[in-house]
Order: sequence, then structure tokens, then C-alpha cells
Amino acid sequence: MALLEELKNRSNNQCELCAATENLKSYLVAPKTDETIDNTAFLCETCISQIDESSPVNVSHWRCLNESMWNENPAVQVLAWRMLNRLKGESWPIDLLDMMYLEDETLKWARATGEDLDESEKIIHKDSNGVILNAGDTVVLIKDLNVKGGGFTAKRGTAVRNITLVHDNAEHIEGRVNGQHIVILTQYTKKS
Repeated sequence: MALLEELKNRSNNQCELCAATENLKSYLVAPKTDETIDNTAFLCETCISQIDESSPVNVSHWRCLNESMWNENPAVQVLAWRMLNRLKGESWPIDLLDMMYLEDETLKWARATGEDLDESEKIIHKDSNGVILNAGDTVVLIKDLNVKGGGFTAKRGTAVRNITLVHDNAEHIEGRVNGQHIVILTQYTKKS
């Protein structure tokens, strides 16, 4: 069964956060990179645009989290937890966060983007030019890099697609070069 069909069945063809029934699509929850039923949620365009911060957050829209935070699917739990943390300036999200319980692995996944941290505490990954890097970006190597344990040199100009950010170190990202998953220092990359 295709992923979209599985998501429709799991969600009863509704947004898994706000229960909307129009303009629904699968949404891969960062920093996961493989689109599986466990790593994705079925969301409406309104929720997606506010989660991705491409449109302003409408606080009243997110009152839906009072219900959806109890969803049994980890991807939905992660999104609910992140949005509640983003809305901590209001009083009601704090109460919901106090009630919410996440398994250790799910909580680690939820914290991977630093949504629960103050701006001063967040780890921000930047390339050699100071441009902020995000999970899923493509970078280009600006220097030949010897890959320890890989037995090859990653050449300058090599594009590394769909990078992941090392959540506890601002100077490291991960990506695939020559079919191998490697850690790359951000100082040797340029966002493309």
C-alpha cells in the first residue's frame, strides 16, 4: 500500500493535528529523512505552513493540540510537542506540556530541532559564509576532504544533498558522499 493511502487510513482522511479534511498531504517530520509511515504525519496546508513558519502562527488554530497531543503516532506527538513549545508565550500550552508524556526516543526526536530551547540556547549550523543550514539542504564542499575510514577523498565541488544536522554540535552535519554516510565540518561547506 502506498504511503499516502496508509496515512489516509490511519488518520480517517483528516489532518492529524487539527482534523481539517481539505488540502491534506504527507509531512516528513525532521530530522527524519526516510518517508515511512512512522516518520510522517498527514496534515493540512494550514498546519504545514505554520509549522514551517512560511505563514504567521495563528494561536487559536493550535487549540486543536488539546486533542491531537494524545495521538498514538510518534510523528504526530513530536509535532504537537514542538508547536506547544513554540507557543509557550501563552499560558495554555504550558499546561498541556505538563500533561504530555513522550517515550524517550520520541522525546529525543522532538528535541532534535531545539524547539524547546530559548533562542540564546539553540545550536545553529552555519556554512563557511555564515548562511544558516537546515535539515534537508544541499551543500557543496569547498575543500578536498580526506574521509577517515572511507578510503577516499571527497572532492571540492561535490554536492551533498539532503543533509542532516548533528543536534548537539553546530560544527557538524551529516550527508552521503560516494554512497557513504559521513560527518562533515560546516566550515568546509557552502549552501547551494
